[in-house]
Amino acid sequence: MRGQLYAGAVWAGALALALGACSREPDKPRGRAGEARSPIVTISADQAVSPVPPWRAPEVPVDDANADALKARAAQALEEDRLFGGVEDAIPLYLALQRHAPDDAETRAGLARARAALLRKGDAALAALDRDPLSLRRAHEVAAVARAVAPADPDVVAYLARLDRADQAQEAARLGERALNEGRIGEDGASDGAVARFRQALELRPGDARASQGLAAAESALIRRAELAAERDDYAAAARWLDAAARVRPEMRTVEDARARLALRRELRIGALRDRGLAALGREDGIDEARRALASLLRIAPAGHPAARELRERIDLAAHYGLFRPRQVFTDAMRSGGRGPQMVVIPHGAFRMGAGDHESAASDAERPARNIRFARGLAMSRTEITVGEFRRFVEATGYRTRAARRGYSTVYDERSGNLVRRGGADWRADYAGRPAADDLPVVHVSAKDATAYAEWLSEQTGQRYRLPSEAEFEYALRAGSAGPYPWGAGAPPAGAGNFTGARDASPSGRRWRNAFPDYGDGSWGPAPVGRYQANAFGVHDLAGNVSEWVADCWHDSYRRAPRDGVAWVNPGCRTRVVRGGSWASSPVQTRSAWRAGQDADFTGARIGFRVVRDI
Repeated sequence: MRGQLYAGAVWAGALALALGACSREPDKPRGRAGEARSPIVTISADQAVSPVPPWRAPEVPVDDANADALKARAAQALEEDRLFGGVEDAIPLYLALQRHAPDDAETRAGLARARAALLRKGDAALAALDRDPLSLRRAHEVAAVARAVAPADPDVVAYLARLDRADQAQEAARLGERALNEGRIGEDGASDGAVARFRQALELRPGDARASQGLAAAESALIRRAELAAERDDYAAAARWLDAAARVRPEMRTVEDARARLALRRELRIGALRDRGLAALGREDGIDEARRALASLLRIAPAGHPAARELRERIDLAAHYGLFRPRQVFTDAMRSGGRGPQMVVIPHGAFRMGAGDHESAASDAERPARNIRFARGLAMSRTEITVGEFRRFVEATGYRTRAARRGYSTVYDERSGNLVRRGGADWRADYAGRPAADDLPVVHVSAKDATAYAEWLSEQTGQRYRLPSEAEFEYALRAGSAGPYPWGAGAPPAGAGNFTGARDASPSGRRWRNAFPDYGDGSWGPAPVGRYQANAFGVHDLAGNVSEWVADCWHDSYRRAPRDGVAWVNPGCRTRVVRGGSWASSPVQTRSAWRAGQDADFTGARIGFRVVRDI
């Protein structure tokens, strides 16, 4: 390859500039497939190596008269390392002396020493190649002289071979730089790619700085492609580019440092998307924006990343529960001061409403059973509304209940063991007509009274309070149970609620004729709210204590009933639905599917109510 045009760049400086550009210039021209261009290696015209012509020794006249003087001048030139530049240099003088006296031992020895010095100069030029690319021309000039002086000399032949390898290495490096400039890095192992060319140069000339810097530039270009992929949130592509970069110089930590930088960038990006999604959830109608943030986060986050899990859960909660969480207990502030009743968030879900085909105690009013799904949770008061809570309503509004206006209600009579009409009984009375404690569930209220209380709560809190629909009540009562009773089948477990138990006794010693055998709850009449165990949703006394008004009008069956769980209401209906067993209900009336119709104006000792709130 000697005699060709070699474009030897001052590559260390050029590639250093290119490496710097990789991290600071994101808007470089793009190469193939939309990727960033590789680092540009610039070779200026004055760095090129022009062809070195054959060397001819200048003519030096020699005769017997001047031979000794010329020998002295040649030795002096050799001592001063002036080897071949002109007629006063060592090699031209010794060659002229050798032609004059071929057998002169002194001349032959001097020429040998000059040839050795010449080869040392050539090797020095080759050694300086990493510091000074133009030293390659000096090595070629030495080769031209050596070839003219002693082409068959083993030392000359060996030197020419070393020069040839240096030439090939420089040509391979030059082709590598061209490939790099054209964006053909060769990360796929292509033989004409920059990486393969630079490695070829290093095989020919181990430690070649130009090729080593070229590999560094190729590695940097792949890292830059990874950075650009990361800017597009394509971290899968970024990982592939970094893997390719790691194969270029596996002994270096450059790629590992880049991985750490991109991993940090990725985490920051993931965190920003999570924060954006969470912030959106705090705004009205922000769920769609949060879902878009989650979609972006899932594209860039590793599988199972906690930020993705957190945002997905929060979106799910927001979609189903607004700003609340399942089973969360809260109260709302009231405009007049104080707090509203304790509410618990009921999880969203689905259940089968009504009695099953094999539930022998069921009536036609409890069928046909149907599937109901609640796409969104709701909040339900943890207990029945108490006398104390209802008192705040009456005192704040001056409201007069149906029983107060009418002057009577239905109470339990201990002497007869029956429910009887008694004057003066209203919401302030207990089941027997005596003054009621504030922690008892309010009774002697009509469905209209219960609705009025819910409307007052709505006005006081700015939230929508209402009576539960029949489907909402049964869903909360079952709390995931599909059996005939909320606890499954058979007698209730100890502490489950205030039901008619065979072990219960009235103040005068009366016993229930139709009760759960071997069960006793220690109460006759309603118990203070929350005394017994809450169910799986965190709600107390849905199946016992007092039966409760719901929002639905009475219908003889579930045929044509709504399938979305909303209340089934007919304008002007007079008969409303009562759900849930009470302290005086038979076991059949304590079943989860049991329902009854009652005049909306009725008041008595067994019926109270609770409220729900939309979330």
